[in-house]
Amino acid sequence: MLLASQPALAETPSSETGADLDSRVFLWPGETGPGSAAVGIEQRIVERSDDPALPDRVVTGVTRPYLVVHRPVRANGRALLVIPGGAYRRIVLDKEGSALVPVFADALGYTLFVLRYRLPGEGHVGARDVSVADAQRAMRVIRGQADRWGIDPGRISAMGFSAGGHVAASLAMRHDETFNPPVDAFDRLDARPQGVLLLYPVIDMGAHAHAVSREHLLGPDPSPTDVAAYSMQNRVRAGMPPVFLLHAADDTSVAVANSLQLYTALREAGVPTEMHLYPRGGHGFGVRDIGGSSLSLWPRVADAWLRHLEAGETDEH
Repeated sequence: MLLASQPALAETPSSETGADLDSRVFLWPGETGPGSAAVGIEQRIVERSDDPALPDRVVTGVTRPYLVVHRPVRANGRALLVIPGGAYRRIVLDKEGSALVPVFADALGYTLFVLRYRLPGEGHVGARDVSVADAQRAMRVIRGQADRWGIDPGRISAMGFSAGGHVAASLAMRHDETFNPPVDAFDRLDARPQGVLLLYPVIDMGAHAHAVSREHLLGPDPSPTDVAAYSMQNRVRAGMPPVFLLHAADDTSVAVANSLQLYTALREAGVPTEMHLYPRGGHGFGVRDIGGSSLSLWPRVADAWLRHLEAGETDEH
């Protein structure tokens, strides 16, 4: 599935920073992802902000998926696979990636692995599942090289934003599915995250769908079967990782019903679940656009939840 190109935004060419390049970890042998060798696109990073202090880069055209690693000075032994959003048509690198470093890495001690994943509308074989296949592989690469980064292989969680929340939810529910033949020893490792944090996530592909995400994932006229299969509330199962949900009720891009539907399904399946709803915040706030309200506390609340995973304190809330 290859969608028509999108209208150009007010953007300027950009790139990975030198620090990002130095910490880059490609996911697949030979770097190119399975089923992407014949994709005739080039990776492109552009800057959407005119404030150097608040970069807002996005990337498209990923055929060689990779992680950018942000290491804390005082590591706590825990890791977060960060999966930014972008409506499945691009990936937001800063607002839901590098902007997390001061609080989650520097202040709280998490090692962050920010994922540049393949997008479903760019012509890959098995297009609808390439993003979750990259997330699976990322979990295995992180786990397989845990000693390299000084982390505990049993304390790796995933954090997904918006459409990246759909990828993270898919990882939680489909971590043991096979999307490609095994290529090396990493593929024998468990891809299950310890826990999954979903912030204003795309979940439903039906009545409450984010239309742009659905079109880029499933095409302009998906069948009822495909809509049901990629609505992640329908994929919930007992024994999947615990889930932390966070959403603003005034989100006009991804309706709060996405989180509410998922929360109901998780509770019915007996999956340990914690949900935080805020009256205001809109969409895409990350850690920047949270003002002085109680929403500004969400990183600390998420940290407390992650720490409680290890103590088994994940009763439903």
